[in-house]
Amino acid sequence: MGCLISQLAAKFAFFPPSPATYQVKKRDDGKLVAVSTTSSMPISGAPDDPSLDVLLLDTKRGNKIVAFYLKNPYARLTVLYSHGNAADLGQLYDLFIQLKANLRVNLMGYDYSGYGASTGKPSEFDTYADIEAVYDCLETEYGVSQEDLILYGQSVGSGPTLHLAAKLPRLRGVVLHSAILSGLRVLCHVKFTLCFDIYRNVNKIWKVKCPVLVIHGTEDDVVNWLHGSGLWKMARDPYEPLWIKGGGHCNLELYPDYIRHLCKFVQEMENMTTEIRLEKIRQTLRLNKRSNSAARNSATKCCKVKCKRSSCFSCSKPNCNSCCWWPKCSACQPKCPEWRPRCLECIKPGCMKCSFWCTKCSCSWPKCSCSCTSSCC
Repeated sequence: MGCLISQLAAKFAFFPPSPATYQVKKRDDGKLVAVSTTSSMPISGAPDDPSLDVLLLDTKRGNKIVAFYLKNPYARLTVLYSHGNAADLGQLYDLFIQLKANLRVNLMGYDYSGYGASTGKPSEFDTYADIEAVYDCLETEYGVSQEDLILYGQSVGSGPTLHLAAKLPRLRGVVLHSAILSGLRVLCHVKFTLCFDIYRNVNKIWKVKCPVLVIHGTEDDVVNWLHGSGLWKMARDPYEPLWIKGGGHCNLELYPDYIRHLCKFVQEMENMTTEIRLEKIRQTLRLNKRSNSAARNSATKCCKVKCKRSSCFSCSKPNCNSCCWWPKCSACQPKCPEWRPRCLECIKPGCMKCSFWCTKCSCSWPKCSCSCTSSCC
């Protein structure tokens, strides 16, 4: 049953353009070129464009996927772009050109299995294998290390993006564009995770150790703005988010704030040296150490939660049975090693060495609910 529902969710998640907007052909010299299916012309405009590499990559799940690598001679960083569910590389090429020039980066885009000229059928785990194959290509063929890489995930592309980001602890940054908390949360608007849910980004975002920029439109009627807000709040190192007022799901690139804020993020990532990153890690560790120390110190004090139980007689701290069976402060905790609670109604200490026992309910006397008349020692 879970597999059937998972397959049904996958059908709702993936909408590859049909037919594809481009084809991949091999020239006489062996170089691959992407040709538009409508005009039979290279999508780059020039048959010998040195700034574009068309690649055909093998994945570990047996598919061959198409990737575009756009080179910028002035780039210091590389962006790995995972697109949304209703587009392919032929439609995104113009956007890639703009991002490459405005952000001054190298850009690698790819089509998932079953999209464009890539083989296979789209599924959650195929997209994971797809992005891993692209990252391996960047690392081996172009010498791009994770320290110089920014992962960009749009809509469904946030799934493979966070899958890879959770595995790379030294990434430079992550951009989540109209991202989803999980597939089931988009379809059914639920607030919980089931075993057959797909793209459980809600369980992966906290594993990402680099800065995370979230971009989302406030009027997104496909993926509600609350998805982006939730991911931003759960990120370990959240960057200043961009909430585009009036923005929808597929038009955020048209707003001037989009490219302006994205340029600011990339520039800050370029200026983030290793020393700065290490200092941020040290600050995080110090904060965690302080919070753990504060938690340990608070454990030695009363919880200060008011409840219906009576107060401790040696101090004015309340005795709360919602988090402990006896008061935690040193002023009210008896020093007798045999001290222990005896009655679940009044939660009073009972010890033969320091108090008399009630003969009716076996609890120590002070303010017991039963009508005993013994006096405390």
